[in-house]
Amino acid sequence: MSAKPTVLFVCVHNAGRSQMAAGYLQHLSAGQVEVLSAGSEPAEQVNPAAVAAMAEEGIDIAAAQPKVLTDGAVRASDVVITMGCGDTCPTYPGKRYEDWVLEDPAGQGIDGVRPIRDEIRQRVSELIRSLDVQVAAG
Repeated sequence: MSAKPTVLFVCVHNAGRSQMAAGYLQHLSAGQVEVLSAGSEPAEQVNPAAVAAMAEEGIDIAAAQPKVLTDGAVRASDVVITMGCGDTCPTYPGKRYEDWVLEDPAGQGIDGVRPIRDEIRQRVSELIRSLDVQVAAG
């Protein structure tokens, strides 16, 4: 494989699930995957409880900004992972699509966000294995 795979995470507000998934993929892939995230209706800021939950894992997503989903982001991606955004994501032949059914952390405190975070970590780890990228153990 010559180029790094590109993964796009999409949720409605790009403030919780997709930001946590992007943070994990950047961290766990050790730079071997290009990571994008976006939302169909982006929020003003990333969910503070998601930021706090990821900080517990040593991953800082505090500077992340919710972004609007664009056609270009989908076209640039090899894998598109949706999280509750329904049919708003454009589809193109040759792309790998997955829909991760995850509870929305919006409006939840850190105790409610932790199990969602942990499930996202597990799914991101499985995604890395499926992409067959070489990451350093650590």
